[in-house]
Amino acid sequence: MVNSRTPVGLRFLARSWKQILLFLSVFGPATITAMADNDASGVATYAVAGAKLGYPILFLLLIVTVLLGITQEMGIRLTVVTRKGLADLIRERFGVKASLFIFAALFIANLGILVVDAAAVEVTAEIFKIPPAPAVILVIAIAYIVVVKGNYKFTQYFMLITCLFFLVYIFSAVKAKPDWNLAFGNLLYPHGVKLSAQYMRDYLVIGMGVLGTTVTSWGQFFISSFSSDKKIEKGKINYSQLETYWGAFLTDFFSFFMIVATAATLFTHGIALVSGEQASLAIQPFAGKLAGTLFGIGILNAGFMGLVVVSLSTAYAFAEFFGVSGSLDDSYKKSKTFYIIYLFQLVLAGVIVLFPQVSLFKIIIATQVISAFTLPPIFYYLIRFTDDKKIMGEFSNNAFQKYFSIICTIVIAIASLFTIATLFVKF
Repeated sequence: MVNSRTPVGLRFLARSWKQILLFLSVFGPATITAMADNDASGVATYAVAGAKLGYPILFLLLIVTVLLGITQEMGIRLTVVTRKGLADLIRERFGVKASLFIFAALFIANLGILVVDAAAVEVTAEIFKIPPAPAVILVIAIAYIVVVKGNYKFTQYFMLITCLFFLVYIFSAVKAKPDWNLAFGNLLYPHGVKLSAQYMRDYLVIGMGVLGTTVTSWGQFFISSFSSDKKIEKGKINYSQLETYWGAFLTDFFSFFMIVATAATLFTHGIALVSGEQASLAIQPFAGKLAGTLFGIGILNAGFMGLVVVSLSTAYAFAEFFGVSGSLDDSYKKSKTFYIIYLFQLVLAGVIVLFPQVSLFKIIIATQVISAFTLPPIFYYLIRFTDDKKIMGEFSNNAFQKYFSIICTIVIAIASLFTIATLFVKF
């Protein structure tokens, strides 16, 4: 028992251990959400960015990390204070029409992301000489079992273990033998390449992709719903806020190594890259077969994680938008609609991928357009709720959070419009 007679050192250790236990009690939602941003489409974007732009794109990571941390902190703070998810509050305060519009856009955009994640499983299976169709079916079956047959705690622990597989990108980057001085230096300011009008255009276009694949619309709903499902107490809000910034740092920590691996091999040797799956084969001649294999394993893992988390974000959003039961701790019978929505997306994405005549390129373009239009309105609602003292009380946004988030929303809106323009205008 700790009291006034206990040595100072022991008292400090006791307090520290208590703080650690409190942090671990809320740990999970923000880290899983942030790490799932590095799904297969995210890995593809970072791989292409490194191969096309080299080390200078790393400068953008610091900005993206701050953006991700701020917006996800707002989402988790809103949920812990109100005991309601973002979708719940939109339905209550803006009605069914707004809910229906946002959910429809979210569902279509998320389906496009899931198709990309399922395609990553298919392609990496081929790389490892595994029959693609059985591989996709097996991964979807595992995703079903983890969520439907488990509960919240099991799903959280399983997904946190999945996050550990992102360590393979560190090994791939090290094996690539990059110029570490140039890599770390470009975090501070972009340099080390010959600038041209074409490079600057590519930097802007791909940079928008890096922003869009990290700060996502589904991520805002998932972190809100997943933390609500965890039932975090308001007294522990500081620890949840801390985890959001930890999660933002962690996701871009691994993104750093993804970019470094392809910048050190493909950009340096002028090799074009159009997809993340290609990277695992393309870097082998320069970094060795092990590096390529590890990169491929990372993409396969990212595809699986994306399938689980993005599907869950849609199921959670449906449950909140339309007022039906939806919790990982509920039985299938109690939250039947929630689990059906979850499984339906997985199966549909798998079916689409296994039909070769379907144009994945058109699906990806449609997803980008819808996501670009959806994200700014979602942030509008998020900022409006977290800035409302009637809702948030003492936990409403401070001046920095308010104006920084507004500026971020404007930047994202402009970036979204620019991204849409690139789909129709040849640069």
